[in-house]
Amino acid sequence: MEASEKDWKLKLRYGKLHTPYKHITVIAEGIAGELEDGFDCPPGNAFMSMKTWASSDEEAADMIQVIGNQIGFKVTGNIQLFDTEPNEPPKENPYGYDIKFTPFRAE
Repeated sequence: MEASEKDWKLKLRYGKLHTPYKHITVIAEGIAGELEDGFDCPPGNAFMSMKTWASSDEEAADMIQVIGNQIGFKVTGNIQLFDTEPNEPPKENPYGYDIKFTPFRAE
């Protein structure tokens, strides 16, 4: 772990770095279509996961739907939210990162 990465995590943990956002990992069930460059998943049923810095659970759920639509994924099922440890520091505005897709077969 680089010193700068360690520094922001420690500052956040001990209250020296303040943010109005909380870190939430979001997982949504849906349909992958033709995804934008940089994303890979066969077309069909899939889960999309994304780490977010968001002001609320509702905002994080909205973010996965909006960002999913922008890159070719349509949320059609449940959205699950988890408070998680961040891998990237908070920024001035809410944002999502580390987007991944996991295909599945519907039975």
